[in-house]
Amino acid sequence: MSALVPAKITPQHLQRAAYVYVRQSTLTQVHEHLESQRRQYALAEHARTWGWHHVEVIDDDLGRSGSGRVVRPGFERLVAAVCDEHVGAVFALEASRLARNNRDWHHLVDLCGLTATLLIDGEGVYDPRDFNDRLLLGLKGTMSEWELGVLRQRSVEALRLKASRGELFTTVPIGFVRTRDDRVELDPDLRIQAAIRMIFQQLLALGSLRQVLMWCRSEHITLPAVEYGPFGRTVTWKLPVYNTIHKLATNPIYAGAYVLGRTKTETRVSGGRASKRTTRRETADWPVFLPDHHPGYITSVEYEALQTQRQENAQMQGRMSRGAPRHGTALLAGLLRCRRCGRRLHVAYSGSQGKVRRYACRGAMVNHGTGNCLSFGGLALERAVEDAVFAVVAPGAIDAAVTAAADARTQQTERQSHAQLALEQLRYEAERARRQYDAVDPANRLVAAELERRWNVALDAVSAQERHVTGLATVAAAPSVDVAALRALAEDLPRVWHDPRSDARLKKRLVRTLIDELLVDVSPDESRLQVIVRWAGGQHSALDVRKKRKGQHRYCTSVDVVTVVRALVRVLPDHQIAAVLNRLGYTTGRGNTWNATRIVTLRHTQNLPVFDPTSAARDGWCTQEQAAARLEVSHTVIRTLITSGVLPAEQVIATAPWIIRIMDLDTPAVRTYVDQVHHRRRGPPTPDTAQLSLTPPTT
Repeated sequence: MSALVPAKITPQHLQRAAYVYVRQSTLTQVHEHLESQRRQYALAEHARTWGWHHVEVIDDDLGRSGSGRVVRPGFERLVAAVCDEHVGAVFALEASRLARNNRDWHHLVDLCGLTATLLIDGEGVYDPRDFNDRLLLGLKGTMSEWELGVLRQRSVEALRLKASRGELFTTVPIGFVRTRDDRVELDPDLRIQAAIRMIFQQLLALGSLRQVLMWCRSEHITLPAVEYGPFGRTVTWKLPVYNTIHKLATNPIYAGAYVLGRTKTETRVSGGRASKRTTRRETADWPVFLPDHHPGYITSVEYEALQTQRQENAQMQGRMSRGAPRHGTALLAGLLRCRRCGRRLHVAYSGSQGKVRRYACRGAMVNHGTGNCLSFGGLALERAVEDAVFAVVAPGAIDAAVTAAADARTQQTERQSHAQLALEQLRYEAERARRQYDAVDPANRLVAAELERRWNVALDAVSAQERHVTGLATVAAAPSVDVAALRALAEDLPRVWHDPRSDARLKKRLVRTLIDELLVDVSPDESRLQVIVRWAGGQHSALDVRKKRKGQHRYCTSVDVVTVVRALVRVLPDHQIAAVLNRLGYTTGRGNTWNATRIVTLRHTQNLPVFDPTSAARDGWCTQEQAAARLEVSHTVIRTLITSGVLPAEQVIATAPWIIRIMDLDTPAVRTYVDQVHHRRRGPPTPDTAQLSLTPPTT
């Protein structure tokens, strides 16, 4: 700029303030391109040389882009000052410093023209009220925007070509390191490798990110994390959070794939300003995907299985997914689908303990205000599905049990190995702290005290880890699993399944492994459930399940027991009825044996009368034993009379006692048969001389 004052600068301009606008696009330029800063700040001295007494420097936008996508408070302050007619001239090194887009540039030029404000750069002084100057300003703004576009296009194309070769990296996640020739390799730290592999094994075994997180927290498993500071990339070990597990499970780099463009940025205009929003792309829309690009921690098949499981675990996101297995007792939650409308069935819990489940198709009611398609209790259907699962699992239950025991042993070994590697790392850090303490001058007590404290902290960490390793070794030294006992347990899978200590989530995962979906409908008479089972292997089977009637539940007494008791109360007291039921193998609804007190409770619940000998005698009923005593014959004779049809009798079920009317014992046919029995018992009519006798002959 010349020291001579240009003719376009008038006393009116000098009476106002001169604003010097300083801007650099990135923080790197702010820290490294110092000559550009000096040139821009020097414009303030040029303004004073040309006669301005009040010069305002605006440098609020250092490190901010001028493309218009970033909020620039300094530029907004400049525009406000121009509108208030406080500015006589705006100084900038070049047009690109003021704006990189025509919207901001032309807006500033229009305001300067209305307020008689000059625009001054390194090439000259421009008055926006002059048409020739306005033409030059317009060209400068257009060229600045075009230049930015060209630079951006070249950079993007260069990045795209480098990414297509799998060589574009900014940073690599934990577990990997980048070599000097732009390759990705596994981290040489064996402790880091063991920790990441252990997490992926748990993800494949548990099938839930949150369950893996809870397992790590309960077992005090620390995971590596990358931190970037003034000394570069460092690795720290700490307890994981959910985001840590999520990044490991969703990043395809751990499956050996190179991916670029998993997210995309969309620009939206809101409130007169452009804003950006980052969204995730579908797997098929990734611009660059190179499988088998480098060694991974899991295979691509295992990675796809993790993503599928993660999508299935989604809850309340409008997806037709089964959801993650939870603590609820509903075994079929997430698997049932209505055959009428195709919606997934909801489950609701009720009862005093909140364990009574009921399935219902409420999608149409929630979305459209209509009624439910169907609704039914879950007990009968779940028992039918359990029987089907037992039939499928039984042939391989023993092998699965032995494999599970081996997996548990392998998992324990991996935990012990991970703890041992951590101990070696802590010992190394303690030894390094000792060497630092030994190297310090003892006279420098300030430094020596701090190094001594660090050494003590490292030794405490080593001691704590040694105790942890000892505890794991004690568990590993415990007696191994008894394979014979495990095989016996596997053969009795129903008992293990129904044990109260069995985890509901584990049972749900087993069912979901075997069954993809259950299509259910209710018969027209509302008495039966018609179910189509879609097995995981692609096979289909049908189930026809009778619905429970009102008042029936898993702990209610069997209908057969009630029928037997209703018949026996006519001839037997409560304690004898209990003995008969126990002899026949009947139990209560909760699986207990019968006694007089439980018979009384059953009679009270079912409104059954109590046994009264007077009423029984008046009504004329007796049992098989009482009939044999009346006729003075054996039980076999009474049974023969009943089976031959001579003596009428009642039997509620095949195994229940016979009940006989006393009046039927006096019929001619029964009396004739009984007399014949008594007659045969008197012996031969004449003595047989050939028959030996113990009585000595009389003389």
